[in-house]
Amino acid sequence: MRILIVLLTVLFSSTVFATEAIPDVESLQQFASLIRWSGVFFSMVIVFATWLLLRFIDSVVENVSNQFVQYRMVLQKAQSFFQFFMYVSSGLIVFMISFRINDHILALIGGTLAVSVGFALKDLAASFIAGLTVMIDRPFQVGDRVTFEGNYGDITTIGLRSVRMRTLNDDIITIPNNKFLNEVVVSGNYGALDMQVVIPFFVGLDQDINLARTLIQEAASSSRYIHLPKPVVVLVKQTITDNYLAIQLTCKAYVVDTAYEKLFETDITLRVMEEFHKHGIAAPRIATSQINYQSN
Repeated sequence: MRILIVLLTVLFSSTVFATEAIPDVESLQQFASLIRWSGVFFSMVIVFATWLLLRFIDSVVENVSNQFVQYRMVLQKAQSFFQFFMYVSSGLIVFMISFRINDHILALIGGTLAVSVGFALKDLAASFIAGLTVMIDRPFQVGDRVTFEGNYGDITTIGLRSVRMRTLNDDIITIPNNKFLNEVVVSGNYGALDMQVVIPFFVGLDQDINLARTLIQEAASSSRYIHLPKPVVVLVKQTITDNYLAIQLTCKAYVVDTAYEKLFETDITLRVMEEFHKHGIAAPRIATSQINYQSN
């Protein structure tokens, strides 16, 4: 039924725009003469039968997928192709038996399809041109670990229409190329295998800051994932975290391969926490003066 309604709406709208006038009785009669009323009933039957068939296929695929999980992806792909085929074929059949085909109606349909295809290809053409721009300008490369619109992961494919990114959660994100023309892209390694990793640590104001800095430097330098040709830097600054005054020590070191980024971060964090515990270096805590001030 929805297919028939869409076809009627498209044809009626095309007739109205083609005459460039407000629809009157004559234009309505002209439109009504294009309809083969004897085939409208059979069109409704075809639409209803198509709907029942698709509902039946949905239930079959769901039941079989629950019983044979290993075939679920194949069945769902086949179901998608079958649904598309049924939509197109039933739409063509409904159109053929519901309307009288002549040069006038073919011209109207051709104009409508041309406009629809033009709008549909607009974004595709924009992505194609943007894809050429990305390949020439090269803001990132395949294998780069980038941040884009809150997504963080590795670029796996740069195509003419879209770019695919694999996140650290192993999700595949497809991004149209024209998105990269107006948004900021951050590349962590830009074609290199190694990449800088920034790991913050927080200790109390009354702790041995020099010792804590030395322990962090040693833990990072002795990690199995460290890229030693590049320096290990530990920066110190006073900051406020959760309304507590604290000392922030930021470790900046290079991992040997971007694939080991999180393992590198975990390894250093565990080593530093263990050394802090051995040497009695405590995390930030609220001062007594602050407790008295808040209680008053």
